[in-house]
Amino acid sequence: MARPKKAPAKRGRKPAAKKAEAPALPKAVVAATKAVEKATKAVAAQQTKVEAAEKKAAAAKTKATAAKATAAAKRAATSANAKVKAEKAKLQTVKAALREANTALKVAEIEAKAEATAAAAKEAAAAFEASLAAKADADLAKAVADFEKKWRKARAKQDAAKVKARAKKEDAKAKTAAKKLKAKAAAAEKAAKPKAKPGRPAKAKPAAAKDAAPKRRGRPPKAAAAAPAKDAAPKRRGRPPKAAEAAPAKEAAPKRRGRPAKAKAAAPAKDAAPKRRGRPPKAAAAAPAKDAAPKRRGRPPKAAAK
Repeated sequence: MARPKKAPAKRGRKPAAKKAEAPALPKAVVAATKAVEKATKAVAAQQTKVEAAEKKAAAAKTKATAAKATAAAKRAATSANAKVKAEKAKLQTVKAALREANTALKVAEIEAKAEATAAAAKEAAAAFEASLAAKADADLAKAVADFEKKWRKARAKQDAAKVKARAKKEDAKAKTAAKKLKAKAAAAEKAAKPKAKPGRPAKAKPAAAKDAAPKRRGRPPKAAAAAPAKDAAPKRRGRPPKAAEAAPAKEAAPKRRGRPAKAKAAAPAKDAAPKRRGRPPKAAAAAPAKDAAPKRRGRPPKAAAK
């Protein structure tokens, strides 16, 4: 299998990496730095003046201390010494200004550092807030997805139960409607059939002997019922009326509702013994005959064979 060709590499120099730009210094630090630089230059210039004055003072002292020193030389030495003192005093003043400038620079740098720290803290808080917001969005999306999944699962279960109940209800409705329709169809079918005359069907009249049908096997037909009498009342359908009850006797006592009264017990005879409670005594056995054989226990003997 042929290998895929690589894309040709681009020729030319690689672009130089961009240098990170130094953060801009605060204006207070810049001003304090300039003041320190100015004070440093002033101190250096004043130090040069002091050294020059000291050289002049040394030369004037040499002339004033010579054997043949004049008054002018001595006055020059005195003025040179005064000049040295004045320049040194100025040098101390310039050095004090330089110290103040350095102190101001340190204060400005500290304040700038504090401001930078506060700004960094704000930036960190803002970045943390942004990260929390992004995380909250992600967590919210996840929570919404989980909730939607659970909700849909529970809703599907509820809907399935509702559908099952509705299907059962509709099935019952359909069965009831089908039953009613079947009843209507049966009623219509019954109404379409010709109605038979009420009562027992009329019996066929017997034909003449010549035209009589051949003898039928089985039980012969019943004889025709006799015609009812002219004066007889028409037969009434249903249960016959009850017989009229006999009128109660005039002297008869009115009928009492409930259980009839008990019959009065007969009075006991005067000479009769008082009734004994419990089982009655046994009847006395008859006395055995003198010539009778004693009673034998066990099975009686067999009769003698003839």
